[in-house]
Amino acid sequence: MQVPDVSVVVIAYNDAERLPTAVQSVLDQTLHSVEVVIVDDCSKDDTFAVAQALAAGNPDRVRAFQLPENSGGCGAPRNFGIQQCAGAYVMFLDSDDVLERNACRNMLEAAEGTGSDIVSGLCVRVHLDSRNQKRTSWYPWLYSATRTIESITELPDLLTFDTLSTNKCYRREFLLESGLEFPVGIHYEDLLFSAQAYVAASRITLIPNTVYYWNVQESAAAKSISNRRHEIANFVHRMEIHRRVDALLESKGYDELKYRKDIKFLKHDLVLHFRDLALLDEDYRREFAAVANGYLAEIDPQAYDEVQRMHAICAYLLSKEDWTNLLPATDALTNSGRLTSPLAEKDGQVYWCAEHLDTEQGRQILDVTASNFHSRPLTSIVLGNRLTSYSSADGVVSLSGRVVNPLGRISPDAEISAVLEISARRSVGGKTARIPVTTIRHAGEHIEWEGRADIARTVRPLGIIDAVWDVRLILMVDGQRLRTRVSVGGTPIDEAGTLRIRPRLTQLVSDRFVPEVTKKGNLSYVLGAEGKAAVHTSAMIEGAMHGRAAGLAKTSLKRLLKAKKDLRSGETKLRVYHEFYSKLPIRKGLVVFESHLGKQYSDSPKAIYEEMRRQGIPFEAVWSYAGAKPTGFPEDATLVERWSWQYLRALAQAEFWIDNQGFPLRLTKRPGTTYIQTWHGTALKRMGFDEPTTKARGLASAASFQQALDRFDHFLIRGEHDRRTLARGFRLRDEVLLPVGYPRNDDLAEARRKETETGHRDRGPLAAELGIDPEKKVLLYAPTFRAAPGGKVRAFQAPFDVEEFAERFGDTHQLLIRTHYLNSVTLPPSVRGRVIDVSRHHDITPLLALADGLITDYSSVMFDYGLLDRPMIFFTYDYDEYAKENRGTYFDLKERAPGPVVATEEELFGVIANFKDEADTKYAAARQRFNTEFSEYDRGDAARRIVAKFFTRSGK
Repeated sequence: MQVPDVSVVVIAYNDAERLPTAVQSVLDQTLHSVEVVIVDDCSKDDTFAVAQALAAGNPDRVRAFQLPENSGGCGAPRNFGIQQCAGAYVMFLDSDDVLERNACRNMLEAAEGTGSDIVSGLCVRVHLDSRNQKRTSWYPWLYSATRTIESITELPDLLTFDTLSTNKCYRREFLLESGLEFPVGIHYEDLLFSAQAYVAASRITLIPNTVYYWNVQESAAAKSISNRRHEIANFVHRMEIHRRVDALLESKGYDELKYRKDIKFLKHDLVLHFRDLALLDEDYRREFAAVANGYLAEIDPQAYDEVQRMHAICAYLLSKEDWTNLLPATDALTNSGRLTSPLAEKDGQVYWCAEHLDTEQGRQILDVTASNFHSRPLTSIVLGNRLTSYSSADGVVSLSGRVVNPLGRISPDAEISAVLEISARRSVGGKTARIPVTTIRHAGEHIEWEGRADIARTVRPLGIIDAVWDVRLILMVDGQRLRTRVSVGGTPIDEAGTLRIRPRLTQLVSDRFVPEVTKKGNLSYVLGAEGKAAVHTSAMIEGAMHGRAAGLAKTSLKRLLKAKKDLRSGETKLRVYHEFYSKLPIRKGLVVFESHLGKQYSDSPKAIYEEMRRQGIPFEAVWSYAGAKPTGFPEDATLVERWSWQYLRALAQAEFWIDNQGFPLRLTKRPGTTYIQTWHGTALKRMGFDEPTTKARGLASAASFQQALDRFDHFLIRGEHDRRTLARGFRLRDEVLLPVGYPRNDDLAEARRKETETGHRDRGPLAAELGIDPEKKVLLYAPTFRAAPGGKVRAFQAPFDVEEFAERFGDTHQLLIRTHYLNSVTLPPSVRGRVIDVSRHHDITPLLALADGLITDYSSVMFDYGLLDRPMIFFTYDYDEYAKENRGTYFDLKERAPGPVVATEEELFGVIANFKDEADTKYAAARQRFNTEFSEYDRGDAARRIVAKFFTRSGK
C-alpha cells in the first residue's frame, strides 16, 4: 500500500448499519491518497464483522481493528487509531457521520500551503428528525474566510466555541511530538483534546469549506453521550473536563482565554442542563447544584456582565440553590421572552425576584428594569403560565395552573375570563378547539385557573398530518387578549394516561392522544395508536413512508417547497412587478401612502390623507405597513404589508405614490404614476450625495441611487434652505421642488395662530390621555438616533439622569421622552408619573403642540417646533463626534441655534431651573430669525394646497 497523505480514524460501537456509509464517505473523497482506520470499541453486535468486510473489500485502503474491551467513550479508540495511522495527517470520523466529498483535499492543501499543525473547517449539523433534514452550520462566523493564526490567543473564540475534534486535520508528527491523546474514561473528551491541541499548535489554519456532516437524531432510542443530560454522571464529567481545561489555560497564563471560556460556560454549557431541571427530581437537582456551584465559585464575576440577563439570573439563582425562583427562570430561559416571575420593585428598580437584593451582585444580576415589564402593554408581554395539576378520566382532562401577574398589573377589580385553546401545529383544515375554563380567580402575584376539557368530544384531528396539538390559555383582561402557552413544569402528566379520540379519517390510523412535554417544556398532545388495528395500520404507513414511491413523493415535495420559496423571493417579486404588474392598467384614483418605510401612520402622508377625507374626495386609499400586524392605521383604507404581492400590485397600478422617505429603490415608477415625495425633515446633517459614504460609492451604485431619486415628480420643501441642501444632495431638478411647506406642520402653524389671537394655549386631548397635571410645565425630550461608523443604529440610553430630573423638577415639570423611531427607551419605575415614555405615539405633532418647551439635539424636530415660537434647549453632549466625525452638517448649530446649547447634565439642569430667562426670553429674536430662514413656506395650508393641486385641480 502506498503511504497515504491522510489517515481517517473511524470509531464505532454497536453501529453496524451506519458504519459502511461513514467509510464510503472517505473512500469517495476527491483526494485518493486517503486510508481508513476503523477502530471498533468492542461492539456487542456485528459492527466489527462489518468493519472486517469493508477492509476485505478495500484491502489497499481500509484496515479494521477491535479493542479487547469496551472503553465506554471515544478517547481510547481514537488514541489507538492514531497509533495505527500511516498518513502524514490524521482526521477523525464518527461512524454515524460523514465527510464532505472534498474535505481531505481542501484540508491537505491548506496544511501543506501554510505549514499548519491543525487545519479546521466548517461542520454542518444535519437534523435527521426534521421534515427536510434541516442543516445548521457550527459557529459559521469562524469560517467566513481563510485565516491562519500563529497562536490561539489571536482568536479566543476558536478555543471557546469550536471544541470539536472531527472537523479538523492534524499533522501526525505534531500529535506524537506533543504527546496529545484523548482522555480515557471520561466523556466530553473533545473539549480537553481540542484545548490541548490549540495551545500546543504553532500555527492553525481555518478554511471556509464544509468538511464534516454531523448527523443529529434526538429521537434515537440510544441517546448520544452529549444528549444524556438527565444523568448526573454526564454533568460530573463535563465539569471535570472544564476544570482540566481551566488548569491548562492558567498554567500558560492565558487569562483572557479563561475569561472568554467562563462567558461561554454561562451562556452555553450550563444552559444545556438548565432546560431539563424542572423535569428532574430533587435528588438530581441537589447533586447538580453541588457539582455546579463548586465550579461557579471559580468563575470571574465580570463574566456575568457579558451574557444575556436570563443566563446570568439562572446561574446566580443556582449558586444560591433558590429553586423557587430558579425553576421559573429556567422556563424563561428556554422560552425566550417569556416572563415567568411576578417580579419585585425596590428603590425604583425592577428585579426578577424579591430575594437576594441585600448584596450589590444580587441587585446587579437580578435587575430587569431594562426589559420594561413595568411599563410595556400587557399584550406585548408573554406571561408565564404553569400547570399546577393534571389528571384524566374517560377522555376528560382536568387541569389547573397559574399565570404570572407581574407587579400586580392585573388589578383585583379587573374583569378576567379565559378559555383553553387546543390547536394543531400543522393545520390541515381542522378546527381549533376552544374550551371555557371553569374557574379563574385573582391570587395576588398570579391568576389561578381550573378547567375541564372533554378531548374526545371537542378535538377532532384529521388523523395523519395533524399529529401534534398544542395547548394554550387565552386570558382576557379588561378586553385585552393575552395568549399563553401552558408550561408543564414539574407536574407529572405521563401518569394520567392516554386519551381515546375519534379522528375524522379513521381510527384505523390513530386512536389515542398521548400527553407530551415539548422540547421547550410546554404541554402538547401527540397522535398515537394503542388499538390492535391502529397499531397495524400505523406500522404499514410507516413502512410505506420509507419505500421507493414515498422517496419520489418526498423529492417532488421538496422541489415544490423550493419553488414556493423562490416564488416569494425578492428577485422573483421584482421580476413579476416589472414584467407583469407594470403591464396592468393604471387605476385612476388609486393612491398608495407610506410613512417611514411602513412603520407608522404619521407625518405628511397622514396629513394629506386626512385632508382628502375631510374634503370628501373620491379616491381609493392604500396604506403600507411593515411587520406582522398593523397598529394605528386608518380603518377606511386598504392595508397591505410592505413587499407583499398586494403591495407591489398596488404600486404598479397606482395613480399616485405619496410617502416621506422612499418606496423600495429597485421599483421603477411608471410614467402614468405621480410620485409626491413629502420628505421627513429639514436637513442639519448632510444628505444624499453630500454624505461621505454616498460619495464613496462606485459608479454603478451611485447611478442606481440616482435613478431611484429621479422617480420623484414632486419634492416638498419648506424653505430655501431645503433647496440649497436636500435638493442639491439629491440632485433634484428645480421644477420638481414644491415650495408649499410640510402638511404635517399645518396643525402647528394653526396652533400658533390661535394662541396669538386668543392669548390662550390649548393643550388638547393628549394631555388628559397622558394624565398630565395642568399646573405642570411640559418638556419634551426628542433626540435623533446615533449611528456607529458602519452605519448600524446604536441603542439609545438617556444621556442625563432621569431620576435626578424627576427628583429636582418632578413637582413642577412633566418630562416626556420621545425617541427616534429606530430607538426605544427604558425608564425606571421610580420616575413613574413624572417622566413618561411617549415613543409609541407615531405622530409627534400633537406632542409638539402639547409641550411648553423642547429639549433636542440634532433632530429636524427643531425646525417643526420653531413654528410654535416656544423655547428650545439643545443638549449636544457629543457635538464634535456628531458634527465632525459622523456624516457632517450643513451649518454650525452652535452659531444658529434658537436656544441655549449645553453639553453636560449640569448645564442642562441649570437651564431648566431658570427656564424663563435662559431658554425663553433671551432667545425670542433668535427664534424669529430661525423660522424665517428655515420655515418660510410653512403657512398652515400645505395639505390643502397639495389636495387642490393634484386631487381637485382647483389649485392649478
